Parts: sequence; C-alpha cells; structure tokens
Amino acid sequence: MERIHDYEPAPALLQGRVILVTGAGRGIGRTAALTFATHGATTVLLGRKVPALESLYDDILAAGGPQPAIYPLDLLGANPSDYADMAGRLGGALGHLDGLLLNAGQLGTLGPLEHSDPEEFVRVLHVNLTANYLLCRACLPLMRQSADASIVLISSDVGRKGAAYWGAYSISKHGIEGLTQVLAGELEQTQVRVNALNPGAVRTAMRANAYPAEDRRGLPEPQALMVPYLYLLGPDSKGVTGNSFDAQPQTPKS
Repeated sequence: MERIHDYEPAPALLQGRVILVTGAGRGIGRTAALTFATHGATTVLLGRKVPALESLYDDILAAGGPQPAIYPLDLLGANPSDYADMAGRLGGALGHLDGLLLNAGQLGTLGPLEHSDPEEFVRVLHVNLTANYLLCRACLPLMRQSADASIVLISSDVGRKGAAYWGAYSISKHGIEGLTQVLAGELEQTQVRVNALNPGAVRTAMRANAYPAEDRRGLPEPQALMVPYLYLLGPDSKGVTGNSFDAQPQTPKS
C-alpha cells in the first residue's frame, strides 16, 4: 500500500485522540510520542526509566503539545493485575484510548540457539511478545469505548522469515505477526483495527547493538519514519486492519 509512504498528515491529525506508547523513553518510541503530540494527541508515555519519560514530558510541553501522562512500568516484571490496574487508571483519568503503539522490545544476545541463555531467551520472549498480549488484553475494553481505535505492533524482517543467530528476537517477532493476525480477525467487526509495522534499519541503540561494525551514517533517523506511524495511528487508516507494513519503502534486513 503506497499510501502509507506517500501520505501527507494534517497538522491536527490526532487532535482529541489518546495514544499510549510503550518504550517511550528513547529511540523510535520517544520520537513517535513527540510526533503524535505535535499532531494533537494526548500521549501516555510508558517505560521503565522515569527520568527519560520526564525529559520527554518536558519536550512535549515545550513543543506545544497537549499535557501527556507518564506511566512507569517494567514490562518484564509486570503481571496481569498490573496491566489491569494501568487500564483502570487510564480509563479513570482519560476516559478512552484511541491508539496503542507497542514499541518496547529487547534484542537479547545474538548467536546459535543451542548456546543461548535459557533465562535470557524467556525474558526476550516475554518483553517482546507476552507483554504485548497482556497490554492488548488489558486495554481492549478501554479501546472499545473509542469511536475509532488503532493498535500497532512492531515487527521486523526477521519476524517474517526466520534468520539464523537471531534467536529469541526473531521468534518473538514471528509471534508479533501472529498476534496481529489473530487480533485483527477477532476484532474485524469492531471499531478497533490492528496492524504490524516493520521499522527496518534505523539509527537506534538497538540497531547499533545488533550491528556494532555498521556505518550508521547511512541509516535514517527515527523522525524519517514517522509518516507511516501517523497514518496507522490516525483516523485516515480506518478500516485498514490485519496487515504487516514496512515503514520504509525498501527495508534492509533488520
């Protein structure tokens, strides 16, 4: 769908919408939250490190965006009741939820599965996949109160075709593709749409960890990818569901 790359978002595209962003403290999540706010959204900034979230909070206000909400949460340690409590607090404070960008993730150690650390394997699967399921499960009742709601899960090239040595990360991203399809099918007759988005190769800390010898100067900054994010989280993608998109027209392996 070329529209996702050629789309021209209106300045007030997200006015009146409430969007929760996980992993909002840095990288693509931080840029996405700031971008959503500059287009009028009230953002819920979810992450582990409060100072990073507070810094983003200040930047959003300085840019003239609506006052955001900060919700510190460690996806690794949170249990189902923590997510239910989060949804209840958001509902009480904001009334509804129109967007959910499930951006947070862990890379883990790349290498052969037979030499992987089982505890780390479980941690990566939990943060990248199980936590996203728990967030969706907790937030869906709140999203059903929206007239037009969108869930965007972050995928990867190695989530579409398994890649040797990418271990738990690749497996978790295959799970994200499956979770997207299952949710989209179950919510097909509702006002909640669900899509996956692959950022591709981007100048982030995670990319640097995966490819430490790579010349990062040729990689796009997160800001260069924001048009597809705006399209999928905004009202103009209403009815678009069950798809797996690339944020870049042609994405190098990531």
